[in-house]
Formats: sequence, structure tokens, C-alpha cells
Amino acid sequence: MISDVFRRLKHRQRQKRAIAEIDARPVEPGAPHGLPAPLIVSLTSYPVRFGTLAITLKAILRQSVRPDKVILWLAKGDEEYLSPEIVALKSEGLEVAVCSDWRSYKKIIPTLSAYPEACIVTADDDVYYPRDWLAELVRAASGRAQVVCNRAHRINLNGDLGPAAYEEWQHNIARPEQSALVFLTGVMGVLYAPGSFHEDVLRDDLFTQLSPGSDDVWLYWMHRMAGIEAQKIGGRARIVEWAGSQATSLRTENVTGSGNDRAVQAMLRKYGWPG
Repeated sequence: MISDVFRRLKHRQRQKRAIAEIDARPVEPGAPHGLPAPLIVSLTSYPVRFGTLAITLKAILRQSVRPDKVILWLAKGDEEYLSPEIVALKSEGLEVAVCSDWRSYKKIIPTLSAYPEACIVTADDDVYYPRDWLAELVRAASGRAQVVCNRAHRINLNGDLGPAAYEEWQHNIARPEQSALVFLTGVMGVLYAPGSFHEDVLRDDLFTQLSPGSDDVWLYWMHRMAGIEAQKIGGRARIVEWAGSQATSLRTENVTGSGNDRAVQAMLRKYGWPG
């Protein structure tokens, strides 16, 4: 009981420090990214999250490295509920676009379809991103890494039977690693270089059927089937989520509700094991 209260207090303190740090950042654009392809940060949201969305958008727009675009994808009609504070961020380079309601896939599928030649960085709408967050991903991509993430699990295998249950994987691995068993988690951002995916990646008839709530599972299969291993950078990732942003979340469904396991099994039946 006391430990729960202490954890909540520490989390509130981290949130306050994060918000203060974002507000203190210069609004002027950061340095050029230097990559040979356009750099686009792509994310999605929905009205339940709009109350804290502006904080995340400011954190993404006010990076030390300047992307060529920051695109917020919304399901049709959701743009009507954006607050004036969010709309005002268009002056800092935010683009708001409408697409099919593909749930979490909205953060990558429409951008990948429209800009296949770009380096695409996906971000979540409910967490804190430090000022050098984008610069670290770009640095790894400059070293020829094709799929780069800040947070990842290591898949454990059941011998020749393929992956063990999701809860048996090594979660939030603590040091840099690149291998076929590095399973990226999108919450802290992922950079995908052009050509990182299998040709099926845009097929909404497949991802909405096989892995409707587990975009991480779908994207793992798609980059592995293209022969690419994910590179996890940095140490153990610490997630700072905004208060109230987790009232509804796919994370609970996927982790505690076995959504990831169902998606893994569906992908195995369709494609076999790519690891």
C-alpha cells in the first residue's frame, strides 16, 4: 500500500519535471538531420487522449534535430475535437491529416503509403520524449541501422516450436542489442529506413484480420520477412506517461489480455516463423 502511494508520487514528480523541461525548450527548429532521405515523425491519437496530446506534440516538435515533417493522423471526424492549443502547433510545423480508422496502425500505414522513400519515425501520443530522442534514433540510422528502437523485448523460443508465450519473453532489455530476436515496442519511438518492410506491410485486409490490436507484432514480421533485424539502442527504457492518458489502452489488452499471443499465433499460421 505504502509502496503504491510512493510510486504514484514519484511518477507525478517525473511528469512535472518532464512538462517543465518541454516548456523550457526553444521553439526554434533544431539542427538538420543529415540523413540521405526525408525524415518524417508520424503518430496518431483519438479524442480520449486529446487532453494530454499537446504535451507530447510539443516534445516531438521541439527536438534538437529537425524532421522534415511531423504528421498527426486522425480518423475522419476526430479532427473536429482538437483543442485550440493543438491546432496552434501547426505554426511549429505540425501537420494534421485524416485517414482510415486503423487504430494504432494509423501512426505508420498512411505515412508509409504516402512517403515510401522516407525514414519514418513512429511515436506514441501519451508519453514524454526527451529533447535528444530523435537525434539518438537518427545517429543510429546514420550508422546504417535500418530499424532502430529505444525499447525492445527479447523473444524466448520453445526449441523448434517457435516463440514462447509473450509473458515469458525478456521484457525491456537493458542494453543495446541487434538480432533476429529483438522485438521492438513502439511506445518509445522506432525509426524505419526506406525498404525496411515486406511487400505485404500495407495490406489492411491482412493486418486488420491477423493482428488488429498488435501493430508491433505485425511490424516485427514485416521487417523480419524483409531480412532486417531491429537494433535496440540505449539502456533500459523508462516510460513517463501523462496522467489520465491510459484510461483506454491497447497495452492492457495485448499484455494481460493475451492479445499479443493471439496475434503471434495468427502470424505463424499465415507466414511461419521469420526469426
